Amino acid sequence: MNITYQDLLSCGQDERRRMDFIRSAVNQHRSSDIYEIAVAAQKYYDGENPTINKYEKILYDMQGRAHRDMYTANHKIASRFFGFVVDQANSYLLGNGVTFPDGTDKGKLGSDFDRQVSRAAEYAMIGGVSFGFWNLDHVEIFEVTEFAPLYDEENGALRAGVRFWQLSADKPLRYTLYESDGYTEYMQDKGRDMEVLHPKRPYVLRVTGSKADADKDKIYHGENYPSFPIVPLKNNRHCKSELVGRRSTIDALDLCCSNMVNNVDEGNIIYWVLTNCGGMDYVDAEKFLDAVRKSHVAFMDDATDGAHAEPHTIEAPYVGTQTAIDMLEKKLYQDFQSFDASAVTAGNQTATAIKASYVPLDLKTDKFERQVTEFISGILALAGIDGEPTYTRNQIINKSEEIQSVLMAAPYVTQEYLTRKLLTILGDADMAEDILKQMAADDLGKFDGNANDITDTATDTPTTDEAIDAAEEAVGKTLNGSQTSSLITVIKGLQSGDITEGQAVRILTTSIGVTREEALAIIRGEE
Repeated sequence: MNITYQDLLSCGQDERRRMDFIRSAVNQHRSSDIYEIAVAAQKYYDGENPTINKYEKILYDMQGRAHRDMYTANHKIASRFFGFVVDQANSYLLGNGVTFPDGTDKGKLGSDFDRQVSRAAEYAMIGGVSFGFWNLDHVEIFEVTEFAPLYDEENGALRAGVRFWQLSADKPLRYTLYESDGYTEYMQDKGRDMEVLHPKRPYVLRVTGSKADADKDKIYHGENYPSFPIVPLKNNRHCKSELVGRRSTIDALDLCCSNMVNNVDEGNIIYWVLTNCGGMDYVDAEKFLDAVRKSHVAFMDDATDGAHAEPHTIEAPYVGTQTAIDMLEKKLYQDFQSFDASAVTAGNQTATAIKASYVPLDLKTDKFERQVTEFISGILALAGIDGEPTYTRNQIINKSEEIQSVLMAAPYVTQEYLTRKLLTILGDADMAEDILKQMAADDLGKFDGNANDITDTATDTPTTDEAIDAAEEAVGKTLNGSQTSSLITVIKGLQSGDITEGQAVRILTTSIGVTREEALAIIRGEE
């Protein structure tokens, strides 16, 4: 039977009953599937595979009795594949932080809001769900392994919860019961009953006094939030860990890697075949091996009778194991819907091919983004802030193609949009304001007759064919399709008056790779 919020209400204000309830709620939570999976998932995330670490080789004797294999190698290699896919998905969505529209004061959410949201997402993917506590002016994150939620039987909403922690077995066990009308702190020392550490108090306390009279501060008013101040961030609607359904495949991968190393280790064994040496026993064989190890020389007294010693080695079955490892890794990328960077590092991939490689990760991230947005919206409601969060996903891109695509749209967008878009692609978005100010100052200089040789005088714009010939002569090779399209767009923009010479020069120097002087010569039709 699951313990719910209504069970807490039935305890009333009797602290003894409430403390018994808290113990029961925490114990039940610790024995739940979600808790046990979260504990195991954290070990997988840290690269400590609990399954492979318990793996032992077994030998069976003639009577069928099992014995631990004490003779062959038993290396236990645990991968951090689960940690990799969690970090990749988290960074992909939240690596650039959360963005809000103009007018939303993100500073009210705390200086570390982006880090806390990223931490909540990490905990949710590992444990299936995490919890964000809005604490006046910042967010605190609880893992599912330290917070026992209490849901409403009627609508399934989170209405209360118990946070519990203990530094070590010989230290006190601490509990904090969070309710809509305040929170109560409890403590239980080893060998003693639980007791109230701090009675229930409101979440927001107003204090009167001064720094000089800190000891004389008095709480004169307390208030609570309009709703329960803890918001869950679910990994999915069923609160399942990313490990669920993939654990056995990770175990198989780690087992294959361990077996490969074990086989290589055992392959280093050299065994000797002694022929026509029937008079030797195992003691003589040990003396023989000691002599070989020390002097690397073997003497055969009865060589005339055909006695000889021949060494042999064991070759590890490498090909079959490596094939299994490659297959399992591919399956894990598919099961986790992760981005395989090795698929786009070979050769110069086009932007289309790179985007296609991101489709599985995008599908998974779209679903998780809905959960993150719901979580942030709950925090915003508690903080009294309006706004819709947006995200900038981290992607590997073909910068050259992306830049050329943006530049081709130059005649149809504003200079500010063009600048911000290009700087985002180049990873310098934080420099946008300074560069825009500098560009504005340069434009003002043109009206003072200080155009640095870039003027808007009426010059004869060359035809597209003439411009292409001049550009190919300048770069010393034939232009590719994107460069040709960019140049044609620039010439047409100059002819229609949609762009200035200064804009044209900046576009050509970036898209074609010519110097400023060569760009001027191309657009003016000069030799």
